Amino acid sequence: MNNKEILLDGHSIEECRMKNLTIKNIAKACDGQLYNEEFASNKEVTGVAIDSRLVKKDFLFVPIKGARVDGHDFIPQVIAQGAMTVLSEKKIENAKYPYILVKDTQQALKDIAKFYREQLNIKVIGITGSVGKTSTKEMVSSVLSEKYSVLKTAGNFNNEIGLPLTIFNIHSWHEIAVLEMGISDFGEMTRLSKMAQPDIQLITNIGVCHLENLKTRDGILQAKTECFKNMRENGVIILNGDDDKLSMKKIVEGKKVIFYGEGKAPKTDDLGTEYAKKSVFATDSENQGFEGMVTTINTDIGSFKVRINIPGEHNVYNALAATAVGMELGLTLEEIKSGISKAKTIAGRTSFNKTKSGMTVIDDCYNANPASMQTALEILSHATGRSVAVLGDMGELGEDEVNLHKIVGKSVADNDIDVVFAAGELAKNYISEIEKSGKNIKTYYYKTTDELVDEIEKYVEKTDTILVKASHFMKFEKVVEILVNM
Repeated sequence: MNNKEILLDGHSIEECRMKNLTIKNIAKACDGQLYNEEFASNKEVTGVAIDSRLVKKDFLFVPIKGARVDGHDFIPQVIAQGAMTVLSEKKIENAKYPYILVKDTQQALKDIAKFYREQLNIKVIGITGSVGKTSTKEMVSSVLSEKYSVLKTAGNFNNEIGLPLTIFNIHSWHEIAVLEMGISDFGEMTRLSKMAQPDIQLITNIGVCHLENLKTRDGILQAKTECFKNMRENGVIILNGDDDKLSMKKIVEGKKVIFYGEGKAPKTDDLGTEYAKKSVFATDSENQGFEGMVTTINTDIGSFKVRINIPGEHNVYNALAATAVGMELGLTLEEIKSGISKAKTIAGRTSFNKTKSGMTVIDDCYNANPASMQTALEILSHATGRSVAVLGDMGELGEDEVNLHKIVGKSVADNDIDVVFAAGELAKNYISEIEKSGKNIKTYYYKTTDELVDEIEKYVEKTDTILVKASHFMKFEKVVEILVNM
């Protein structure tokens, strides 16, 4: 391969060089010991990978020890593929290439990502929250793409392994990075934000997920807001002003706070506490079912009416958040409106699929918690034909998991869903609550996902609209696969 050959997105090797990520700087960034320095290049690496199959010319390979596979075993292979250097937790005998010895490759990955982020003259938007991180990331990215070259988190690359890999995908042609940040325990957000160092930090809401570790919504609030301490100087914080926990955060670490929400007037809770004043707010929102939402977005510099071509009332909040970000980064209201109208969903996240047989399958099987379940059921309730919910267990809900599943069961009844398939030990609580409602809802229960998959074809109909949703460990992608191929 020569330097004129394409390495990434139509760019040559030289264009892909990563600012200041030379072998010596990499070793310094992760406090590693460089061996065989005489073989080291003074050029920057062109990429970073933990999967040997993704290694290309002049990459840095970071081997990770997994439960089944040790990435160190693939070091000879990646060198043969053209890797410039590798990290290693053990000395490599008879090596004829430069390598960097470190105590812990996972920690080194984070240290190098932090160093690389500090070399970049780029605006970073961090997005977190209990529900809606991914859909908000997609909306924000769609809006910012009207003016800038945007790098956004791909798939579920939002944790302590995925985030650094996302940061390493930032190249010289990018002007903005939109980084999703997901956590399940205290301290994680601190580590993520040290790498991301956001210029703008957006939090969608504080819900009830990851309670197994975080215990309460106040615990979730504490864990999510760890990110504020590691923001860039003059950073801006954007919060959902209709969230009772977030609306109290009016001054944070001395940084500017912008609130968004439904309606101009601040909400007031049962105790008479007034929520924050909203700088960006929606009025005259109209739910048009599967056709999406129409709303008017109001700002300090003007208002505009926009169609959101994604179903679900929660997408109004996503559009408001994207408007707030867009305004901070200098977009016009017309550019923001255009970006909102172009936003789309991604597979596994309320993605609509029309099958050959005529069914509509709503693929929302990537993950689930009570709030996202209720949102998905509200969307399903707008089906013109028979509404069918295929629901599985929700994970990491802590001691109140049974009651939280019952709440979702009640939501099924409240939305008058026609048919429910449930799978999993906790999912039986959906059924019990549905039966308690006394509504004429047909129910089917299975202990496992595989049992459900074996049976579901017998009972669905060609005109059905089918929602498929559960926590990721339930492997409901199997259900989606069989339905879309019917």
